[in-house]
Amino acid sequence: MTDEALQTYAYHVVRYQPNLIRDEWVNIGVLLLIPGDGPAAGRVRQRWLEEPSDLARLRRLHPEVDEDLLLRLPAEFERQFAGREMPAEALLEKFDETFANAVQLAPRKGLLSRDPDAELDRLFREQVEPLREPRRAVAEIRTRNDVRARAADYFRSEKILRLMDRGVRVEKFTTPGDPMRIDFAYRRNGTRGFLHSIALGRDPGQAKLLAYTAEAIREHVRHSEFLAVTEREPASGNVRDQFVKGILAESDIRVVPLGELRKWAHEVAPVLKAGEL
Repeated sequence: MTDEALQTYAYHVVRYQPNLIRDEWVNIGVLLLIPGDGPAAGRVRQRWLEEPSDLARLRRLHPEVDEDLLLRLPAEFERQFAGREMPAEALLEKFDETFANAVQLAPRKGLLSRDPDAELDRLFREQVEPLREPRRAVAEIRTRNDVRARAADYFRSEKILRLMDRGVRVEKFTTPGDPMRIDFAYRRNGTRGFLHSIALGRDPGQAKLLAYTAEAIREHVRHSEFLAVTEREPASGNVRDQFVKGILAESDIRVVPLGELRKWAHEVAPVLKAGEL
């Protein structure tokens, strides 16, 4: 049991329906509304499909999918709603005014939870993320979403997830309109840390994006460190794994396999918590 009391939250699943005549859609995101009277009350937390494999799946279902629209959604939503205190009714109205008819909110639903971040991860996993093939084990870590969710579990168990920023936009360091978001950011001993998930077996190209982004961030943040969390240790006999390892090493980005991440989280937890005081 945690010290936090159960709270009532509301959420909307976001649907993409490119053909309004046909009653067919694909779930592409989740919006979680934060209630209460605290500093985050009235805010909205978001998760969206972002993996290349997810967009490929959408192209198979809807060959004329507007990928530019879907890639812009997280940044556009952030621009419209971040930092605003807005009741649910106003959110619905603003959403309808801002986004195309093809992007719609499913009916509002409620839930009870102690941890909104964990609840957002669960909703995204159960209602948005593509289902796995039956032949694969449920617990197998395959995608970037899998790696990120497991990392969040480790940070949550060490009680440091609440001390981290999630989904950090990088366009202020790179180029306006850059859709990339780094999974986690933190501060310790005067250093800004950035931690990003990379699935070696599914999307090694993320390593090049992270390397480019790290160099851009270092130009603005003098004291910074970067970690790449992978589902496993890069294999010495795997050419693609070694490519990823080399790209990251050239940019001074430490590779931390999930098997080592729990230990890392345990070691940095005291420092992060001390910085909170």
